[in-house]
Amino acid sequence: MSSPKPFTVIAGPCILEGENGEMNLNVAKRLKTIMASYGNEVDFYFKSSYDKANRTSNSSYRGYGVREGLDILKAIKDEVGVPICTDVHSPEQAILAAEVVDFLQIPAFLCRQTDLLVAAGETGKRINIKKGQFLSPQETQFCAEKVFATGNQDLFICERGTTFGYNNLVVDMRCFPIVKSLGLRTIFDATHSVQQPGGLNGKTGGNREFAPVLARSAVAAGVEGLFFETHPNPNEALSDGPNQIPVEWVEPMMDQLLEMRQVLAKYPDFTLVNA
Repeated sequence: MSSPKPFTVIAGPCILEGENGEMNLNVAKRLKTIMASYGNEVDFYFKSSYDKANRTSNSSYRGYGVREGLDILKAIKDEVGVPICTDVHSPEQAILAAEVVDFLQIPAFLCRQTDLLVAAGETGKRINIKKGQFLSPQETQFCAEKVFATGNQDLFICERGTTFGYNNLVVDMRCFPIVKSLGLRTIFDATHSVQQPGGLNGKTGGNREFAPVLARSAVAAGVEGLFFETHPNPNEALSDGPNQIPVEWVEPMMDQLLEMRQVLAKYPDFTLVNA
């Protein structure tokens, strides 16, 4: 049986919280311990945002901002010894963040912003492009081509659900083989996919209990990586609490997913998109 390639995992609290991001530091330590137990099976990146620029309401917590936030992320990176992923919202932020982080994430609503994609590509960093809730899988190739034009080939397309009516998202598992047929690597965002955008009177709702279910489905569909947000007490999180999973869910969820990948590696992929 051939071993599957390392599973890329991006995980951490949605946003930097508390005094100097102490909560985030503690979660980073815990996640590193969990992910290190899987050895070479997992390629782990700690994720947290310094700013959430697309909050539903103007009164929602946004975070520390780019400069102070990047200082905190650098401190976590140095103390814990983990590579870092974070969101960038403008070409200028991409340049600044690249001085600290290892994986630049393009938010879903900005996935077609040419200047941002080009600036991110030019940093030479690994790129995670969140697929917009309004975008078909086939259209992701055009987002990727904007990064590829810079000479940077190191990117993933991240599925995070498609808008279905009001305040609801659905995940089409056909997305993963379609995107892979375009020659692109895929990541699944298990927690944003269970959001209910704007569903809590100006705040985002969600159903975190379905995140592990969808994660298992995505692994079965052949996804190459997983994104999820996790918090010690999601009900008290300052951003996206309803869809973040408790930290204690992480290890049993990862055990299941990695065992599934080992089983799937026994068999060749006999399906062809558009066969």
